[in-house]
Amino acid sequence: MEEQPLLCLRLSVDYPDRAAVLRNVSLDLRHGEIMGIVGQSGCGKSTLALAILKLLYLKNAKASGSLLFKGRDLMRTKEKDMRALRGKEIALVLQSPISSLNPALRIGTQLKEAWKVHQRSEHDECARLLAETLKNVSLPNDQQFLQKYPAQLSVGQAQRVLIGMAILHHPSLLIADEPTSALDIITQSEILRLFSDLNHRLGMSILYISHDLVSVASISQRVAVMEQGEIVECRDTAELFRNPTHAYTRKLISALPTGLRFKAATTNG
Repeated sequence: MEEQPLLCLRLSVDYPDRAAVLRNVSLDLRHGEIMGIVGQSGCGKSTLALAILKLLYLKNAKASGSLLFKGRDLMRTKEKDMRALRGKEIALVLQSPISSLNPALRIGTQLKEAWKVHQRSEHDECARLLAETLKNVSLPNDQQFLQKYPAQLSVGQAQRVLIGMAILHHPSLLIADEPTSALDIITQSEILRLFSDLNHRLGMSILYISHDLVSVASISQRVAVMEQGEIVECRDTAELFRNPTHAYTRKLISALPTGLRFKAATTNG
């Protein structure tokens, strides 16, 4: 018997000043899978992330359709129950780490606050799990680092802190929305390796959203291509690059250097 997908959605989204931002977007995400969502700015990628988290009300937008997570219908889930789900079962990493962290709080304090949202464990247990999380994202677990403020961190360190906060509770699904766009190319590569490592080590599914087809191809088992609010193609990564079927996908791939196209077409994600 085939395993039920972790996430199964069929969504349309309207904004007050713009209808059909998402149009019947259909997506299934498997347990332990990294899926890439790629498309140009404005195609609806970030709207999809907000829709999964049921945060569209912050933009006065409305979603319709179905949204199943572990078989649970999130479209019928109350906001009180969604707050218990966000961060614990479904976590989000955004593209701007410095602006996402509270500039007035030390790193250690922010990590502890993220832990307390969903846990009420003893101090020793909290300290142990924070140390484990910092190790998982290759950050030091010493007082000198934990006493720092966000402005004292490099952008790469700040992004690792954000990722650490997101994985504190070992969520089943991690949504990474343009997580490397603010990073230099070396740090980008390090963060991509980190996502891949977390996927293998912790078994969490990752929905990796980016306009950068190369980064998406480097870590994803499957890639979904979005254009103007629709998913126009969704295939295994290597297959997509070897034999794209949609004109927009072919256009995206043809813009890549030949060497990168070949590498993506021979990857296993």
